[in-house]
Amino acid sequence: MDSCVTAAIAAKDYSLAAVHINYGQKTERRELKAFNDIADYYNIEKRLIVDLKHLAQIGGSSLTDASINISLANLSSKKIPTSYVPFRNANILSVCVSWAEVLNAEAVFVGAVFEDSSGYPDCRPEFFEAFENAIKAGTKPETKIKIVTPIIHYSKSEIVKKGIELNAPLHLTWSCYQNEDEACGVCDSCALRLRGFQQAGVEDVIPYKVKPKYI
Repeated sequence: MDSCVTAAIAAKDYSLAAVHINYGQKTERRELKAFNDIADYYNIEKRLIVDLKHLAQIGGSSLTDASINISLANLSSKKIPTSYVPFRNANILSVCVSWAEVLNAEAVFVGAVFEDSSGYPDCRPEFFEAFENAIKAGTKPETKIKIVTPIIHYSKSEIVKKGIELNAPLHLTWSCYQNEDEACGVCDSCALRLRGFQQAGVEDVIPYKVKPKYI
C-alpha cells in the first residue's frame, strides 16, 4: 500500500519505471501479482524484477525463514520485530540506484514510513539521507539521483487518505506477511494497514480471514 501511494505521488511529476524484489518472502507470489497489477494500472512499461534470494539464505527474519513464525501484531511494541529482514532496504536501494543510473533517472522513490521505524531501522529518515550520500560518492560524477520518501512522516490513515485523493488502486495492493489468498488480519503489517483504514473511516476491500478493530 505504501509503495502504491508513493507511485501515485511520483506519477504526478515523473515518468515511471518500477522495480520489484523477490527475496524469498513468504508472500512472494502475491506481492509480485500486486506489483504487476499496479504497474499495469499506471501503464508502466519499464519493469525490473530482481531476485535477492541471498536474503533468504542469510535468514534471521520470519518473512524468509520457515522455521520462524510470523508474530501476532503488537502495535505498542518498540522492539525490532521478527519480520525485520537484516539491512533489506540497503540491498533493494542498491538495485534501484544501479538501474536508475543506467536509465539516467533523477530520483528513486521509496514507500518507507517512519511509523514503522521503531521496528525497522532501515526505514528511518537518517538511513535514506546516508544512502543518498553513498550515491553521490559511488556513482559517475554526472549522475544526480536523489532518494525521495514522500510519505515517510505520514501515519497509515494519512496514507489511506492520500491514496484515495490520488485515485491510487489500493484494492490491488497486498500487505499481509503470511498469507497469499486471504490476508490474516493479525500480523503487524495487516494490523497497521487495518488501523489506518479504520482511523480514516474507509473500508479496506481486500479479503481478510479476520478483521479486528485496531483503533
